[in-house]
Amino acid sequence: MTGPGRSLEHALAEAIRQLDSDPQAACAGAREILRAAPDHPHAILVEGQALRRMGEPRAAMPMLAELVRRQPNILGAIWEFAQAASEAGETRQAISALQDLTRKQPAVASGWFLLAGELRKVGRAEEAWRADLSGVHASSRDPGLLKAAMAMNESRFDEGEAILKTRLERVPDDPPACRLLGEINWRRGDMTNALTWVERAVHLAPGFDLARDFLIRLLLQSNRLPEALEHVEVLVGSPMRSPGHDLLKASVLVRLGEQERAQKIYEELLAVKPDHSQVWQNLGHVLKTQGKQTEAIHAYRQAATHRPTMGEAWWSLANLKTVKLGAEDIAAMEQALASLQPDDPNIQEDLFHLHFSLGKAFEDARDYPASFRHYEQGNRLRRALVLHDAEGFSAECKATADTFTAPFLAGMGAGGCPAPDPVFIVGLPRSGSTLVEQILSSHSRVEGTMELPEMMIIAGRLQSRVDEGEFPDFQAMVSSLTPMDRSRLGEEYIERTRVHRQTDKPHFIDKMPNNWQHVGLIRLILPNAKIIDARRHPLSCCFSGWKQHFARGQTFTYDLTDIGRYYGDYVRLMAAYDAAQPGAVHRVIYEDMVKNTEHEIRRLLDHLDLPFEQACLEFYNNDRAVRTASSEQVRQPIFTAGIDHWTNYARWLGPLEDVLGPVLEAYPEVPAFGNEPRH
Repeated sequence: MTGPGRSLEHALAEAIRQLDSDPQAACAGAREILRAAPDHPHAILVEGQALRRMGEPRAAMPMLAELVRRQPNILGAIWEFAQAASEAGETRQAISALQDLTRKQPAVASGWFLLAGELRKVGRAEEAWRADLSGVHASSRDPGLLKAAMAMNESRFDEGEAILKTRLERVPDDPPACRLLGEINWRRGDMTNALTWVERAVHLAPGFDLARDFLIRLLLQSNRLPEALEHVEVLVGSPMRSPGHDLLKASVLVRLGEQERAQKIYEELLAVKPDHSQVWQNLGHVLKTQGKQTEAIHAYRQAATHRPTMGEAWWSLANLKTVKLGAEDIAAMEQALASLQPDDPNIQEDLFHLHFSLGKAFEDARDYPASFRHYEQGNRLRRALVLHDAEGFSAECKATADTFTAPFLAGMGAGGCPAPDPVFIVGLPRSGSTLVEQILSSHSRVEGTMELPEMMIIAGRLQSRVDEGEFPDFQAMVSSLTPMDRSRLGEEYIERTRVHRQTDKPHFIDKMPNNWQHVGLIRLILPNAKIIDARRHPLSCCFSGWKQHFARGQTFTYDLTDIGRYYGDYVRLMAAYDAAQPGAVHRVIYEDMVKNTEHEIRRLLDHLDLPFEQACLEFYNNDRAVRTASSEQVRQPIFTAGIDHWTNYARWLGPLEDVLGPVLEAYPEVPAFGNEPRH
């Protein structure tokens, strides 16, 4: 086509092309068209768009308003008017336009998100929240976002990231794209960028419930508990009420040690839906932690009653240690096992939990062959689902031992945070560490908290600097820490753990057992902290750990050879620490504590420079919350019956004895480690 019409189309296309790069030229081009065709709707739209981009939204508003009046079906004109009104501070006009736009074009997410922002400006919070939710719903059908999500779910992270970043160049304030980009980073293991992107999504769309839910879980993983609580308090106020929001809030409260508040939430949920097995189980957990054993047993049995195949509910009962599962329980669990399809990937957790529970039930019945058979099956199923690199872990322990030598520590000189507050209790799980914690937390100057992840988080962050190539090896990284760096890291630990302290007692306990790997780092960044090593007979400790299913972590415990090798690595590294700084770590031998309790408690308190208190001897009267597997045992006076319980299974423990070797033979002393093969 030729002639005036073709010339106008060409001029209009050129003006549109210039909108982003040169809005003044675009405005001039549109006005040139309007001189030839005064009522040309698209030229009017381009002029309004150009004026808004030039920072003159008020000048754009009249012409865009007139265009919308005359051509109500040009949705782009409504969108431009709404944006101009928003930028000009004419919020009510923007809201009116956006409500019109979202009625006519509900599938365009950006209209909903802009409407939500305008509604918040005038205090219409619930309407804004619902607008955000409508925007998220509209985004769920967006082809570009669906393509990025598919790439992410198929682990094509680079492709998904490229799609989303291209989109964000075009639409910088797109909440769903930001949330997806956050999840891609999380799946890659980049927690810092994951948090950045998801926080941005929530900032852009405060009513984006799924993004806030994800953000709370990321904050929990990062142990940023006060922030998680702030966000979950917002989430439970969503107009789209969900029991899942209440459950998440209860989880945050549990992590903060506020068991009673969590209990109240669970009880309120059960009042509405009394057959909710998962809530019954969660209620059982908080009751157990508070020492309310009878009520906990009732809650766990309710969970198993409402879902008989719920393996974790059965294991929660078995894991109380002081509860014996009888013949009726065994029959119910065997029936549950028979009803499950072993090759169904969705029920693997139920299967291994049931096997662990039956192992405990047959142990109580003194049927040790049947007990071992179920423990073995449970461990085999669990081991297939976890990653544990025994060889790599041994190499890490050796690198740590080779680093924290006496000359190295002397050469590092003074430094670190001088706070004397922390008392670290380290060792293997099931080594008696909870008993030591209960004894110490019964002292008037010591506060018990829980197994705190902060030191492991700090250590992991430092190790990542090696993994990412900033340093050639672990020793080079540690050597680079200046006295100021070490002070800053120690202060970070003190600050991050403050949320767990509920009293003004001068000392607090961190009972994360795995911190034995970080004793050298603790000595560098918290030189005045006290360190207690809780140690138990190798066969007793390792077998007890092997027959214990842990809710998370402790991946080395699901194979007798793995756990024996881990115990050996632990003994070797602790021996290296002892050689580097004799007396820095106080060792508590569990069997000695059980047989000569007062003497061992006095030795322990002397190491901590604390006076003896009778309450430490009567630790079982302490009603503090205890979350570990020994929660019920430490509420009773010390008993000796369990010390040699492993002997009932001795005929099956040959692989464990073999891998322990000289560590077992020398116990409670430590063998002289030379250059013999490590395993």
